[in-house]
Amino acid sequence: MADTEKWFLSAFKAGYRHVDTAYAYGKPILIGLNTHESQSWHHPKYVQRSFEESLSRLDLGYVDLYLLHFPQTVEYPNLGGYEAPATFREMVTELKIDETHTFNETWADFERLHASGKARAIGVSNFSIKTLEQLLKTAKIVPAVNQIEMHPYLVQTELLEYCREKGIVVIAYSPTGKDKVRNDPTISELSKKHKVTPTQIILAWHLARGVVAVPKSTNSERQKENITLPTLSAEDVARVTALDRNERIGQFGPDGKLAGWTKEQYGW
Repeated sequence: MADTEKWFLSAFKAGYRHVDTAYAYGKPILIGLNTHESQSWHHPKYVQRSFEESLSRLDLGYVDLYLLHFPQTVEYPNLGGYEAPATFREMVTELKIDETHTFNETWADFERLHASGKARAIGVSNFSIKTLEQLLKTAKIVPAVNQIEMHPYLVQTELLEYCREKGIVVIAYSPTGKDKVRNDPTISELSKKHKVTPTQIILAWHLARGVVAVPKSTNSERQKENITLPTLSAEDVARVTALDRNERIGQFGPDGKLAGWTKEQYGW
């Protein structure tokens, strides 16, 4: 607890105002930040219950942004104690999918949360063009945000442009792509050119594309670096974008599924 509070305080002092957490990640701790984002694993029967549980854990009266964590509807085991199962936290592929409900139904419950004022904005996560188009057929409120995996090895240009057209802000999770991306020769070259770290180059690339990035760091100096970014030229941005391999960090299991869905179902 003490370390977590220290990390949040150092981020707050550095200028951070956006905190990303999720019900499935365990008990969140939040202290005094102005903007908070939470995420829900969804089933239309349990949206309100899950949301109220998150508010209670956070000791808040509202959240600034509430996201639908994945498009698929999952079965809820252990409902008696209403604890997030380990399979949720670990993102394994053994999740049981409820095929009788759709994210369109769940989104209607999200819209009701928004109307209550307890969720100032609502959005989605891990949605593709395919799933967004299905959602928008019935949505009364266009998602404010689509949070997706995005980094130089997974640039998602088509999805980014689609979201821009619809007025949906893209938030990148795993924004630096881990060591393999940070150690890429092009990233290293640009890092030397601008006299900054590889992470700063990648985050500057996101910023140049109009993407919100949510990097993770518990080190106060790196936290400061992550919001002190160089200005990349159009050529620099194009060089980073050209590194695309359509390569995800989130891996599908032997059964071809990630969190219960196939690539085809996701629309990836």
